[in-house]
Amino acid sequence: MADDDSLLPLALTRRSLLLGAGAVAFTPLPGRAAPQGFEQWRDAFHAKAAAKGVSNTTYSRVMGRIEPDMSVFAKLRNQPEFKEQLWQYINRRVSDWRVTNGKDALRQHGALFSRIERDFGVERGTLLALWGVESAYGDPLVQKNHMRPIFPSLAALAWREPRRKAYWETELINALRIVERGWSTPEEMRGSWAGAMGHTQWMPEVWLNVGFDYDGDGRVSPFGRPDDALGSTARYLVKRGKYHRNEHWGYEVTGSNGGSGQENRSYAQWAAAGVTRADGQPFPRPNDKARLWTPVAGGPSFLIGPNFFAVRSYNPSMNYALAIVHLGDRILGAGPFRQPFPGSERALTLAEIQEVQTRLTKAGFDTGGTDGRVGNDTMKAVKDFQTRAGLTPDGYAGLKVLARLRQGL
Repeated sequence: MADDDSLLPLALTRRSLLLGAGAVAFTPLPGRAAPQGFEQWRDAFHAKAAAKGVSNTTYSRVMGRIEPDMSVFAKLRNQPEFKEQLWQYINRRVSDWRVTNGKDALRQHGALFSRIERDFGVERGTLLALWGVESAYGDPLVQKNHMRPIFPSLAALAWREPRRKAYWETELINALRIVERGWSTPEEMRGSWAGAMGHTQWMPEVWLNVGFDYDGDGRVSPFGRPDDALGSTARYLVKRGKYHRNEHWGYEVTGSNGGSGQENRSYAQWAAAGVTRADGQPFPRPNDKARLWTPVAGGPSFLIGPNFFAVRSYNPSMNYALAIVHLGDRILGAGPFRQPFPGSERALTLAEIQEVQTRLTKAGFDTGGTDGRVGNDTMKAVKDFQTRAGLTPDGYAGLKVLARLRQGL
């Protein structure tokens, strides 16, 4: 299976700014001792966990024979760098694969999304897009191939990461409290190296304090059925992101003269000033307010309202929020942006991405598979190919790379 870009090692963004059997799972390998000082730290940390309600039984079960995952520090220091332009960032996330599979997910879980819209007023497109970007719509192969037990990672970070030690200690305690409540087991709690887990990649703090039992099975879980994850994510957007019920995030517009500004005006006021929707349709709620944003000079302009920023609360990146809301619109039937970004290429189709991956694999570059999803492995393979072929090594799997692969090196 090719890797998914939601599985790129986590930068300290949304997830960290928010924001018996166990002993077997974490038994040290024969002949390996815990790094010097870890056992003393673990014994001392017991008191902090106990003060937050973690029983001796739970602490012993999870932490008694745990081996800290020291590889997290290399991941923390060495985030992969790919110099993406905004149009490349959007194309990778708003891909054929995600649009098609988002429509399938909606058909499969339509009743759940209708219930969420009724209970929280959060548009189904937004939640579908978050789900697709964060975990490829809960693909079990993502969990199997890309996730790791989170307790060894959090223990290592709480022990030895000096810059945000208090944060990691708190998240480790949050994870222990989840086990204490019986919501999950150490074996089930697999996630990214930074501890984000499940369908919508919750950190333990979000799971513990925002998650709730939406499917009524007696526990809160970001794994398995998506009800708890999607219902709780909707509640997160409402409570922490201040999502406005039944209000669209915004629209691509024309007549803006390429400007941006902090001023909030009603859609009716924008229309009176000559700013209209790029698709020619009227603004359906003219009294809602939005501000003008042109991310790249010469590219598309947008009126963005409160729900755009609610999405941004999930990851403090304007580019991320734009990708999410655009993917949500595309899943629900909208087309690409009417105004292209300067110098942009159209996004490759699913078949074309698979062709890129297949040709790269045959040329000796490891893409992690050929399923049409472009993630960290594929981007690295593209970057290595570009370097060998004398192309700009930006890691972007686009038309130029495909054409060069078809020509051969």
